[in-house]
Amino acid sequence: MIKFELSSEQEMLALGAKLAHLLHGEGVLHLSGDLGSGKTTFCRGVLRAMGYSGAVKSPTFTLVEPYQFSETEVYHFDLYRLGDPGELEYIGIDEYFGANKLCLIEWPEKAQGYLPQHDLEIAIDVLGEKRIIDIRANSQCGEKICTQLIEVDESA
Repeated sequence: MIKFELSSEQEMLALGAKLAHLLHGEGVLHLSGDLGSGKTTFCRGVLRAMGYSGAVKSPTFTLVEPYQFSETEVYHFDLYRLGDPGELEYIGIDEYFGANKLCLIEWPEKAQGYLPQHDLEIAIDVLGEKRIIDIRANSQCGEKICTQLIEVDESA
């Protein structure tokens, strides 16, 4: 597990950007934390680093917001308002995962048993004005990314 203590929105965006460069447009990330902890800000950092310049808002009511890039697709999920995990079958949840697809999933605990294995688990805790970020690998790909993230962070 890797731990970061961030003091600003800019630092959260920068961490998202670092991860974006290591993900190469593929993978499944679970983001957990209380309302307002910075999950969507983190996702905005990932998307900005990939070249997206439009508004990035949490897809609370639509469940998923797609972003198309030349070589990959990104799906930003917000499952906070999901009433029943079975509802995910109606949106064709399985079609969102695979090669050249990056899935950023806020509130993954709301869909337990309906999501494929994730590569990284990102937990965000609020401590006053700071954010404590714990990143845990959950796959071989996730372990590789964590190792690279430590190397990038040490060289900065």
